Amino acid sequence: MKPAPFAYRRPETLEAALEALAGESGAKVLAGGQSLVPLLSMRLAAPTVLVDVNRLPGLDEVSVTDDEVRVGALVRHADLLVDERARAVQPLLAMALAHVAHATIRNRGTTVGSIVHADAAAEMPTVLALLGGSVEVASLRGRRTIAAGDLFAGPLESTLAADELALAAAFPVLRPGEGVGFAEIARRHGDYALCGVAGVVRLEEGRAAEARLGYLSVNDVPTVVDVTGLDAEAAAERALERLEPADDVHATAAYRAQLVRVLTKRVLAAATDHARGRADG
Repeated sequence: MKPAPFAYRRPETLEAALEALAGESGAKVLAGGQSLVPLLSMRLAAPTVLVDVNRLPGLDEVSVTDDEVRVGALVRHADLLVDERARAVQPLLAMALAHVAHATIRNRGTTVGSIVHADAAAEMPTVLALLGGSVEVASLRGRRTIAAGDLFAGPLESTLAADELALAAAFPVLRPGEGVGFAEIARRHGDYALCGVAGVVRLEEGRAAEARLGYLSVNDVPTVVDVTGLDAEAAAERALERLEPADDVHATAAYRAQLVRVLTKRVLAAATDHARGRADG
């Protein structure tokens, strides 16, 4: 199937891009296109205008400070995956990005684009939610920062306004005493996960003072569960109280629930070991 007809704009300044978005209620942003183009081809999306932002300057940079990793809107998954500065201060990024689709898609797809696409089966929205990150957006009305907890409104729905362009995502760095882990199960490597879990554990005097887990492919939105003070069995049951595993053509709800139990234990152990290794190192 071919996409429905649409106009195409390729602005070379941020102001021109924002004007294009503000001037047409049916406009969509094209960055990597790895989510949008298939939707166009299946006519699940029919924008009147595509605003291609690939010529906008300054959006293809990764910057690392003492507090955060800032990822520009045109940074490809593959580039962030191999960024040693980002890996050093927030290794969860690389852990999760290694599971994003296939190399061809990672070479073109953008991390920020994946986040604002708000697919609860994707890795990076869950990572942003777990870490308490944020997204910077702009429109002709000005700029604002949306905290991850306020970003995901529903299935494939974010709280960006139609005339807003995502400029960057910010991921907090790993703090002293913290460790991270990530695991997912898919039918084939590169497929969407049947269930995935990301975790952060903070140790104090060798014990877990804080533990949080983020789940993908289980709820309609990325879901973070605080499991502080719980052992692995209790943490899995706490998570299932917050999650709603469902049947689909790939797995039954019962199977997904079992994956939640297995991956919760695996990621909690991995994040705890990572925190201990950092403390010993």
